[in-house]
Amino acid sequence: MLAKTLSASVIGVEAFPVEVEVDISFGLPGFVLVGLPDGAVKESRERLRAAIKNAGFDFPSQKITVNLAPADIKKEGSGFDLPIAATLLAATGAIPRERLEGVLLCGELSLDGTVKKVRGILPVALLAREEGLTLIVPAENAQEAALVEGVEVWPVRSLPHLLSLLLGETQPEPVPLPEAGDEESVEDLADVVGQESARRALEIAAAGGHNLLMIGPPGAGKTMLARRLPGILPPLSYAEALETTRIYSVAGLLSPERPLLKKRPFRAPHHTVSDVGLIGGGSHPKPGEISLAHNGVLFLDELPEFRRNALEALRQPLEEGQVTITRSSVTVTYPARFLLLASMNPCKCGYYGDRRRACQCSPQEVRRYRNKISGPLLDRIDLQIEVPAVDYRELGSDRRGEPSEVVRRRVEAAWARQQERYQKPGKLNAHLRAAELREFCPLDAEGRRILEQAAKKLNLSARAYHRLLKVARTIADLEQEERIAPAHLLEAIQYRALDRPLW
Repeated sequence: MLAKTLSASVIGVEAFPVEVEVDISFGLPGFVLVGLPDGAVKESRERLRAAIKNAGFDFPSQKITVNLAPADIKKEGSGFDLPIAATLLAATGAIPRERLEGVLLCGELSLDGTVKKVRGILPVALLAREEGLTLIVPAENAQEAALVEGVEVWPVRSLPHLLSLLLGETQPEPVPLPEAGDEESVEDLADVVGQESARRALEIAAAGGHNLLMIGPPGAGKTMLARRLPGILPPLSYAEALETTRIYSVAGLLSPERPLLKKRPFRAPHHTVSDVGLIGGGSHPKPGEISLAHNGVLFLDELPEFRRNALEALRQPLEEGQVTITRSSVTVTYPARFLLLASMNPCKCGYYGDRRRACQCSPQEVRRYRNKISGPLLDRIDLQIEVPAVDYRELGSDRRGEPSEVVRRRVEAAWARQQERYQKPGKLNAHLRAAELREFCPLDAEGRRILEQAAKKLNLSARAYHRLLKVARTIADLEQEERIAPAHLLEAIQYRALDRPLW
């Protein structure tokens, strides 16, 4: 007897429908699984046998053939346990076959027949809504699936529970939307003593989505400043939250208590991170840190200590807002639109240019240290600022700087101007293409003269030239000016610390 149902396979951050077919025929007892399954799917044969028996059902002692179609897409993960078990029970007559029409199942089975949570339910829920299907998922994944509006979600706890739901003996439990809960407190920019120039650069970076590099001696407050950047960014919109949560769902980093990300991500990997850990990939590709920072901040502390290959791999994502990973059997694309925030010492000992401590490095050592960061990567960092050590008198002062809330209001106003100008949600000045600069960043004669002189003196590449213009556009937006004035260009030029001579 033949029975069919639908499940899904997740590739990258997208889910694709998979038809599960089970045929039971006379012949020597056996269990054959075809359709390009990976190791976890192949292991389902043993889990299914034990789960079906321990749940109180008879496992057929005949020839069982399971096909996962289409056969040219690799099937990964343990989420096919539940649809295969349901289809097998339908083929034996325990479940009427018509009950499996119009539903999409996904879940892992334990040996006693209970249903366990799986990764990547959010993309599957989006697929179910697109196809107009009822989604049956593990109870632990139900709130995550319910984040997608317009899809009916049935949480299931075990095989007997699934059977009673399909037979109509039990009504599906309502899935409550996740509660707001108490959000973690955000560190306030008012705690930063001094560093007015760095605070201004941080505000510009947040207002236009610009990448920022901070250069200064140990203890100057670079990490302290970096951790306060999320507090001045506008909150996630629902569309952004859903997009970012989908990546975390695929990576298996969501908790049942908080199935929806409500704050912009802040990722700070250690400098020993591998290329795959930072960019993503592996034999079974998974999102890396740059994708987990999508719609948020990626903080790279001690930038020159990162592997050169890992840093160079950042070039494509910084330009395109996504990363494409190609393997022999699959090509996946992950979103990676993040704000890069990096910090470094000015030299190996850390005290080059410090007024209080003498640098122990030779000019050659300073150049060698800074050359660990390639020119093409520096070209993609819009703001490069020096963060000097804080004076002792400022440390003992009771004066506090502007709180994050005040700065965030100015940043939100700048974002609103950009949304109105570009008529595209989420598009900021840093995302402008070269062809758009002439339309949105016009200059008068004085502005063109200033920019030309800066390009010659600092020996700017075409990319750095365009990025300088984008920074000036953001400064004008913060000042609520429609046109870019010479003062905006002059301020943007001073944020190019590594373009100036060392000696």
